[in-house]
Amino acid sequence: MLIEEGMKYQISQGIKGFFNSAETMTVKSYNGVTVQFILADSKGHGSMPIEHLTYLLKKSNLTQVPSKRTLLSIDNSEEQIS
Repeated sequence: MLIEEGMKYQISQGIKGFFNSAETMTVKSYNGVTVQFILADSKGHGSMPIEHLTYLLKKSNLTQVPSKRTLLSIDNSEEQIS
C-alpha cells in the first residue's frame, strides 16, 4: 500500500463519530510508522499508527478518493488509445 502526503480518504458513516463527523481526511505526513492527517472542514487533525490506517482500509471504514491528477492521467491515456 502506497501512502503519500496529500492522499485523501472518505470516512464511512459508521466511524465518522471518531473523526469529529468529518467527511474526509487528508494525509499531512507519513514517516513509515505514523500517519498525520487533517480532517475536512477544519474539524481537526490527528495521527495514527500505520497499522491502524491499514486496518481501517481493510474494513472499508476509509476509502481512497482518487486525486484529480490521477483522473486527468487516466483521461489522457484513454484519448491517446483511440
